[in-house]
Amino acid sequence: MTNEKISTKVVTGIVRFSYEHVFEPKAIAEGAAPKYSVSIVIDKDDKTTLDKVKRAIEAAYKEGQYKLKGSSKTIPALSAIKTPLRDGDTERPDDPAYKNKYFINANSPTKPGVVDAACNEIIDPSAFYSGCYGRASITFFAYNTNGNRGIAVALNHVQKLKDGERLGGKSSAEEDFGASSDEDILD
Repeated sequence: MTNEKISTKVVTGIVRFSYEHVFEPKAIAEGAAPKYSVSIVIDKDDKTTLDKVKRAIEAAYKEGQYKLKGSSKTIPALSAIKTPLRDGDTERPDDPAYKNKYFINANSPTKPGVVDAACNEIIDPSAFYSGCYGRASITFFAYNTNGNRGIAVALNHVQKLKDGERLGGKSSAEEDFGASSDEDILD
């Protein structure tokens, strides 16, 4: 048996990105500090990524037990605290993008690296959007704030690998204007 340390850092397999704010930070609640963030949507069949995530949650729990204990006499069980891996079928049953998926919300006060498949920096915000596919580098950590205890996820970097249908109901300018002809406009 080895004493190999399990990492709290995960690089996912191919996932879908939703609710992305990787170019400009956004405050989640009024008065809250703006943060960069993304919802990482993982197919329930992606056992490799899900296994990495579950192991990283356990590692963050073990590393953060002092923080989770806080001023209490005992450390809460992992099953008793909030964890970041959420079930899309349960929490977002009316959203088809989350059907048969898990999701993780990750955020950071600092801008994540945003790159394409060749690891070239993506500068154009329209090139990385809610609905595209790629990989994410994330780190899990324990928190204990005002009696709320759990495991959270820091967003390190994202990599776009392929396009996908835009999420959020907003179409692109090309979709709106590309199908009409000048004759349709002038009539």
